[in-house]
Amino acid sequence: MRRFEGIDLISDRIPDETSILTFRHLLEQNELEEKNFETVKSHLKERGMAMKLGTIIDATLIAAPSSTKNKDGKRGPEMHQTKKGNQWTFCMKVQIGVDKDTGLIHSVETTAANVHDITRAADLLHGEEKVVYADAGYQGIEKREEMAGKPIEFRVAMRSGKRRALPENQDGRVLGLVETAKAHIRAKVEHPFRVI
Repeated sequence: MRRFEGIDLISDRIPDETSILTFRHLLEQNELEEKNFETVKSHLKERGMAMKLGTIIDATLIAAPSSTKNKDGKRGPEMHQTKKGNQWTFCMKVQIGVDKDTGLIHSVETTAANVHDITRAADLLHGEEKVVYADAGYQGIEKREEMAGKPIEFRVAMRSGKRRALPENQDGRVLGLVETAKAHIRAKVEHPFRVI
């Protein structure tokens, strides 16, 4: 981020967290964050850098303080408690659609953490996809009503338990290689989450 912004840590003064948060609230109050995102997307599209024929979709949880010690005395309405693995977290969910070839984000959706990934999947597509890659949380996406009639090939990861149970024969090894290939392509969607 520092390189992108052109900030030199030695000679440049970096705004503190309060200044950045104040700026973010100003964007929200004036409903500019979506306009900015749409401007960047159209800029990238004009230069042929985004929205090709493939999309990778995924979701991540963003933790939030569960404290009610704030101005309103309430927790954030978009936050919710959810369990991932054996860990309970108070958080929200961010889902993104990423171009398969460039790794650039073309769609973002935020929901409460208890909303299942698959329910917002259609909102993550730009409409020109021929193929969509997703992790096992999106199993059954092709059967959903909002996907009916779309000429999209869905390449959804196999559930890990099913993959571990693949037979130790030629067919099992081939299916394992197919899953590995899907995972290599889907890895691009994890890079933006690392930044977030």
